[in-house]
Amino acid sequence: MGSSLTLAGALWAFLSFLTAVASSASYFMPYWLLGSQLGKPVSFSTFRRCTYPAQTEEGKLVMVEECGKYASFGAIPSLSWQICTVVTGIGCALLLLVALAAVLGCCVEELISRMMGRFMGAVQFVGGLLISSGCALYPLGWNSPEIQQTCGNASNQFQLGTCRLGWAYYCMGGGAAVAMLICTWLSCFAGKQPKPVMLVKSILQSANPYGVELECCLKQ
Repeated sequence: MGSSLTLAGALWAFLSFLTAVASSASYFMPYWLLGSQLGKPVSFSTFRRCTYPAQTEEGKLVMVEECGKYASFGAIPSLSWQICTVVTGIGCALLLLVALAAVLGCCVEELISRMMGRFMGAVQFVGGLLISSGCALYPLGWNSPEIQQTCGNASNQFQLGTCRLGWAYYCMGGGAAVAMLICTWLSCFAGKQPKPVMLVKSILQSANPYGVELECCLKQ
């Protein structure tokens, strides 16, 4: 079993896998924004929340300490968070597709050429750019009433109030930065250059119907 990657390509595949897993895991983790409400710790992502208020049968407001996603896309607290959910989701999907191809390139010979590696690096750059854009949009939703209730009624766009950013937000942004800067650069050197003899064979076989006979001549 051969490999279609160079030494730099193997490092690229490893980093691509790590960044894709880190970004995708952070996307689903509800620990982007941390605060408290009625003395209970509360956390948010773009489409998930941990600990939410609910009324009992007696009409008393209590905090339910459970994690879950919003009931519908329209229930997400702000438009910017809705856009962030879509944009970062697409970015994570692109990073996962490239990471899968890169890992397969470690085991399958001639799967990733030099040109293909550069194309996949461009896809990674786009994926990282989308995730970065989503991270930049996220603070625009801090002025929604639901967030203000958790952040001491002092939060606003790009103002956290009593809340703070969680580890998942930093992990998401870090994964996007590594994908855009390091992985994109390594992808330029990931694929192996085609061997001269193999290149001649490919040209001969596609250029004339006697490529098979000429290939036999090359072996002699």
